[in-house]
Amino acid sequence: MLKFWGDGSQLAKDLVNSIQVRSTANFNWTFIFILAVVFYVYWSEIHKKNYEAIYAGLALYGVHWLYEIANAVIGHFSGYPLWSVSNQSTTFILLVGVCWELSMMFSLAGIISFKMMPQDRSKRYFAKNGRKGISCKLVVALEMALLFALVESFLAGTSNHSFIWVYKWWGVIPVFITTYIPFFLASNYVPDMEPQKRTRFLCIEWGLVALLLVTLIPAGII
Repeated sequence: MLKFWGDGSQLAKDLVNSIQVRSTANFNWTFIFILAVVFYVYWSEIHKKNYEAIYAGLALYGVHWLYEIANAVIGHFSGYPLWSVSNQSTTFILLVGVCWELSMMFSLAGIISFKMMPQDRSKRYFAKNGRKGISCKLVVALEMALLFALVESFLAGTSNHSFIWVYKWWGVIPVFITTYIPFFLASNYVPDMEPQKRTRFLCIEWGLVALLLVTLIPAGII
């Protein structure tokens, strides 16, 4: 069952209010297995010296964390975040809108998107008769964003409320446009930046993530 918009229901609000962030009540050993898989993927790419895939993974994952931090801040100050995960659907909730399993998936999503692009990343679709066409990087970003938005729609409709949308104006379309498109634009374009610009982007991105986490978590905001 797909759910396309939040319903503003009391049930959704109650589920969000019951979220136990960073509680170990549901913790189990799948946490370690998933972490091992992520380490294996990254170290395999490093061993093969496929550093562009690593850049893609880190670029998207950093954007993911910035979004999750922003979502938690919105929840703190407005009462409810744009999206949430339920206690019943996970072994560990990192922030109000992201659980361990989801976050680890996003740590790999950039690598997956990068590998789905043609080997020649300068390829452009519909380029003929003097038209420049559309970059394969943009096409794959849009395809991946649409796929992830539809998966989130499914999660929002699950019986255990894996994903919770409270606001009636928040749903598949804003998720697709404002969240997932930027995610996959980062993974698809950052690897091909000039080395200095790429390094600067990743350092600023992850430096900001670290600064926000060490500031906002002790402050009780996220």
